Amino acid sequence: MILLTAGETYERMFGIDWQLLADSTLSLIAVFVLFAVMSYFLFNPARKMLSDRQAKIKGELDDAQANLEEANRLREEYEVKLRDVDKEVESILSDARKRALANENQIIAQAKEEAARIMERARVEAELEKQKVSDEMKKEIISVASLMAGKVVAASIDTKVQNQLIDETLKEMGKDTWLN
Repeated sequence: MILLTAGETYERMFGIDWQLLADSTLSLIAVFVLFAVMSYFLFNPARKMLSDRQAKIKGELDDAQANLEEANRLREEYEVKLRDVDKEVESILSDARKRALANENQIIAQAKEEAARIMERARVEAELEKQKVSDEMKKEIISVASLMAGKVVAASIDTKVQNQLIDETLKEMGKDTWLN
């Protein structure tokens, strides 16, 4: 507390005069100008850097989201393809089985045809062999008959006796043998 005596005047602790007001105003203007200059040279680049960084982070987040969506879409496509691959594999195996069965049937049919040809050839060869044996037998009969005829001629038997001998010989050999 300040006590005043009778002749003293009370002065304030701060003397507010026009000089103080002018100095204060100039100081405020200087601070404002300094703030404006610093804002232009320091704060604006810092704000720009922060906004660029924010835009970069936002872009990276958007890219990451797009990549995630693309990965999900590709995963779904591959899952569908995997399901389709199983169906396709089954289809290919089914086709292969059908072709193998058709091939098997074709091979069996060819084998049966070949067997039939072989059987037919064997039958024809057997017929030819039978015919050959029959021809040889006829030749043998003719040879025996000639030999008999020679004996008959040698014995000077008449024709009646010769015919009887030929008939007897033919009966002994059999009618079926002579005709085959």
